Amino acid sequence: MSQLTTEKTVSELLRETRVEVAPATYALIGLSHQDWARLLENPELSPRPDALFMVFRDAREVTLLIEEDDWERIRYALRDVKAERGFRLLTFDIELPWNLVGYLARVTEILARTEISVGALSSFSRDHLLIKQEDLGKALRVLGEHVGELC
Repeated sequence: MSQLTTEKTVSELLRETRVEVAPATYALIGLSHQDWARLLENPELSPRPDALFMVFRDAREVTLLIEEDDWERIRYALRDVKAERGFRLLTFDIELPWNLVGYLARVTEILARTEISVGALSSFSRDHLLIKQEDLGKALRVLGEHVGELC
């Protein structure tokens, strides 16, 4: 990342940000390591290869973020799962350096002021938020005052 980017304020970076809304609706699934192993053994139970998805495994559980269409297709094979559905995925399409402080905090602060609950995710170079479908319109209106473009 250039020196210029690290010198910009969080507010300036937000004004340069393009927020994209993924067309799909997502499910956040918490499952046991045993259920995760069962999914890995059967490729038919995997998310579609062209679909957006995320996997996070820690000592207690495996968390999947998958499109609801994929969830409907694989849920019969899982026994003891926790599921939250009806999420939309917002991508903050600006490449940010890892040493930048406060960008995601500012975004979540803006949304928290209007009582919008979020789930924060980060890929290597971009931040993403999960927002319930019923809060999407309100979230976009609020963010629209601070970002460069909404898509």
